[in-house]
Amino acid sequence: MPSKNMLRKGDRRKSVMAEYRATRGVEPEATAAVPLLDLDEDTEMEDGVRSFTADAAAAGMRIDAYLAQALPEISRARVQMLIEAGQVRVNGTAGKAKQKLHGGEAIKIEGEPHPEPLHAIAEDIPLDILYEDKFLAVVNKPAGMMVHAGAGATDDARNRGTLVNALLHHMAQLSETAGELRPGIVHRLDKQTSGAIVVAKDDVTHRKLSEMFSQRQVSKTYIALLHGALAKDNITVSLPVARDLVRRTRMTTRRPDGRTAISHFSVVERLATRYGAFTLVEVKIETGRTHQIRVHAQSLGYPVVGDTLYGAPRAIRPMETRGSGVHPTEDASIGLDRNFLHAAHLEFAHPRAQAGKGVAVDAPLPQELVDFLALLSVPNQ
Repeated sequence: MPSKNMLRKGDRRKSVMAEYRATRGVEPEATAAVPLLDLDEDTEMEDGVRSFTADAAAAGMRIDAYLAQALPEISRARVQMLIEAGQVRVNGTAGKAKQKLHGGEAIKIEGEPHPEPLHAIAEDIPLDILYEDKFLAVVNKPAGMMVHAGAGATDDARNRGTLVNALLHHMAQLSETAGELRPGIVHRLDKQTSGAIVVAKDDVTHRKLSEMFSQRQVSKTYIALLHGALAKDNITVSLPVARDLVRRTRMTTRRPDGRTAISHFSVVERLATRYGAFTLVEVKIETGRTHQIRVHAQSLGYPVVGDTLYGAPRAIRPMETRGSGVHPTEDASIGLDRNFLHAAHLEFAHPRAQAGKGVAVDAPLPQELVDFLALLSVPNQ
């Protein structure tokens, strides 16, 4: 029998339904109607200049927003870079980012965006190193820290406070395989995801580790807290993951051309709390796609706590039973300013050691997540 503190099925979904529905690929008609342009087939290319006509659906849209949606291979940041450099012309004159289109304009894009090159610099940032030898290290990345600066970063402020900056201070050598902005970086964790991440100190180790990841020879286990009561104790999600062509900061499982992604969810504990139902799960992933666990959890209808991008509420209100139903109370709400997602275990054969030697590392659950679980368990006053 459900706990009296657990929301009824209908009410349980109301708190996240509006944001959750938005993540299911349902977009406003005007936005969804913008047709995608193929840079080879739909645009005329001559001497490095792409020429095409704005579709009627562009009416009322800013030019940077229209181009970012119509040209999926060019991010909005890169579009704005092109506009600021005077490389986008509308009816023969230089375009402006806030310029509104009417549809039918002749648009020309001259050349490619040219971001100023950045080089990672060392910073004295504390690191929790879980394992280290002369070939590699495993670091416990905190939530809120980016792994490295983005390729489109155009200022030094974007190149500060990252894991790479900290690694350069703490380690005498890092691999150069991934380029000047990403020394040592073999794989990544989302900014608001904490936990174990492996880095390579030389190029040979880096290449071997990369091959192990691509061949699914690295065991990766995460701990996540999901909104709601997961239907089964064990669920495998095998849905492709691809970039959302409209909201480009988000991934989606609704594009058939996405990359293969497999996540195995196993229930650790079911929590019936005064804030509703939650499920603490262990997630093992066979692939490592961008936002994979988060978008797979959203596809099940149980977003990761704190993950507002994929449907989790910003504020979680306590509930109480009144009459025949469960309703929000006037008590203060709670929230989490990060995703409740943690890379708890990493295991692999050592790429440079004798056969049979492996590396198995556990990253303890961060204190802020331990405290949040304790907060959920506080009984009604």
